[in-house]
Amino acid sequence: MAGYDIIVAGGGIAGTLAASAAAQKGAKVAMLDRNDQSIVGRKTVWGWVCGDAVAKSHLDFVSKEIDIRFGEPELDLKVDGVYAFSPDLEHRFLFDGEGYSLDRPKLAQKLLKYALKNGVEYVPGFNVEGPIIEDGRITGVHGRNSKKEQERHTAKLVIDTLGIASMLRRKLPDNPYIEREVSTDDIESTGRYIFNFEAKAEDLRYYDPKNALIHLNQQLAPGGYGWVFPKKGKRMNIGLGVEKKSLEIRNAKMGKKDTLHMLIDEYVKWNPIIESTSIDPTDNNGKGYWSVTVRRQFDSLVYPGYLGAGDSMAMPNPISAGGIGPAMVAGVLAGKVAGEAIARKDTSLESIWDYNIRYNGEYGNKTAGLEVFRVYLQSLNNDLINYGMAKFLTKEEAIEISYGRVPELTVASKFQKVLSGIGNINAFRNLIFTVNKMKKLNNLYKEYPKTPQEFPAWKKLVNEEMSGVKERFRPNPV
Repeated sequence: MAGYDIIVAGGGIAGTLAASAAAQKGAKVAMLDRNDQSIVGRKTVWGWVCGDAVAKSHLDFVSKEIDIRFGEPELDLKVDGVYAFSPDLEHRFLFDGEGYSLDRPKLAQKLLKYALKNGVEYVPGFNVEGPIIEDGRITGVHGRNSKKEQERHTAKLVIDTLGIASMLRRKLPDNPYIEREVSTDDIESTGRYIFNFEAKAEDLRYYDPKNALIHLNQQLAPGGYGWVFPKKGKRMNIGLGVEKKSLEIRNAKMGKKDTLHMLIDEYVKWNPIIESTSIDPTDNNGKGYWSVTVRRQFDSLVYPGYLGAGDSMAMPNPISAGGIGPAMVAGVLAGKVAGEAIARKDTSLESIWDYNIRYNGEYGNKTAGLEVFRVYLQSLNNDLINYGMAKFLTKEEAIEISYGRVPELTVASKFQKVLSGIGNINAFRNLIFTVNKMKKLNNLYKEYPKTPQEFPAWKKLVNEEMSGVKERFRPNPV
């Protein structure tokens, strides 16, 4: 048994950044990862499965907070923005600004090297199986080491970055702070290829070497979307995500039995400008599948002796399912708060509660509103999405929503345009309902509880608002 100030469970993006940030505060930090150092942060045998995209603002945040600089080779390609297209490809909205397509294995190596430089002890080949719990507090982890032997490591604080299926989170005691499971309705199954390819022609609706593209199409990607993200050279990251219930409804109505894998291949064939595709074999990372949450992060990210960051706390953006940016923000903040708690010799729940407040202020305050919009979007078929992108929202209003801000819809003028049937009128009324709910939740998150004692009453209000949204909107892809 080894004792540390802080144990970080998981060596992905959130984990390595948390470990570095905590070590910079003077804490004795161990990072436990199931992978060897050469493949640190690898999710599965398929590799570092992801869309590989991150906004420049998140990289800047990390650089400012812990003084690490990013460049080639981990930053594979700069992109000007992310554009979301309507199903008919007639309308596009800017979804996010300047960013990068990443080389994930090389980013993982850079972050690990930085953690080791800051004095973090890396423990490879360790599979975390659960928390050590004493008197209602997490005091360490247990699992199997590289020799498959049972082993325990103790710490004053544990940071959980094990991902969506985290055995630390799922084996927490029943508590009022952190949910242990994620509803299947809030999970998307995703898959992607990294292709070498040739382009038949130029059509920026299907592939844009300077921008990342998102295709909203409930028949191709029910409950989710497809993406085509450019990479350096003649390469692309192409894939899609689907929501289980939406896929089942779509298959039943269309008389099909499509699976995620079949839909990805169909999406590739749907794209008319790519040909001569081959999977990029680099780092054995060219093909893979992964589950991603599309809800707000857990309302609290702390429990006595425990902080969570990244996918383990359901942090991916509820609309885009982008998880790299929030994982970076959360990893840095979790490590800093934990390190500061160790430095002042106060690791109580009250002492680490500041992590909740800081993450909410930096990123988390917008995600409940985004979850509301995601649930609304999943209730629309392609025709309504086409009509809505043409008539319901201006480009400026769409940008406001994509950033989690609530626009002031000019209802009277817009309603004059909704003239082609009751379905469109109802969809527009539902949009007004959605925007009002987003506003209510944004206001609630402005009043995030300053202490653990205030949290249960606040959480009850959030749950009531979100329940009303999910009761109103059901998946309806076709």
